[in-house]
Amino acid sequence: MRQLVENKLVLASHNKGKLREIAELLEPFGIEVVSAGDLGLEEPEETEDTFAGNARIKAHFAAKETGLPALSDDSGIMVDALGGAPGVYTADWAETANGRDFPMAMKKVWDLLEAQNAAEPRTARFSCTLCIAWPDGHDEICEGIVEGRLVWPMRGDQGFGFDPIFMPIGEDITFGEMDPARKKDMSHRSDAFKKLLSGPLKGR
Repeated sequence: MRQLVENKLVLASHNKGKLREIAELLEPFGIEVVSAGDLGLEEPEETEDTFAGNARIKAHFAAKETGLPALSDDSGIMVDALGGAPGVYTADWAETANGRDFPMAMKKVWDLLEAQNAAEPRTARFSCTLCIAWPDGHDEICEGIVEGRLVWPMRGDQGFGFDPIFMPIGEDITFGEMDPARKKDMSHRSDAFKKLLSGPLKGR
């Protein structure tokens, strides 16, 4: 596995919240993080049907455009009874003419499960794939997963996305009800970052 020796990294995202979160995570390693949005980069079209595929598209585009290593992530929820959907289309299921509406998307998922009388527990997982790409075309992939089940009605307002209907294995509350710090420790993104820290960032 290639180690990241560079001290500057492009985050292949236009999300300011994600930039802040990742910059704080990498600061102890002496890595400066700048976002693709701040550099004026376009967002490439995500044409793959896997998280890894779309993460690679974003990271390689940013690395090629800037000449710096780039980090991207692609994440979503996969529902077993729906054949893994929404999967890479998680955000698309929430899209409306007025922006993203996740309560609508959650109801859509639950209605589909009800329509097919899906058996309980209605298992699902959140997945996060991180990709570091270098300008020479090399990349490293780190994947994180958190397993759980879907519940209804929606519960809690602490999280975002599908958090209010996702209950992790071993818990009796949803991510939407959970203290953010506790959720962060067990989330799919945390799992992926732990692998990043023990892989490409190991030894820094």
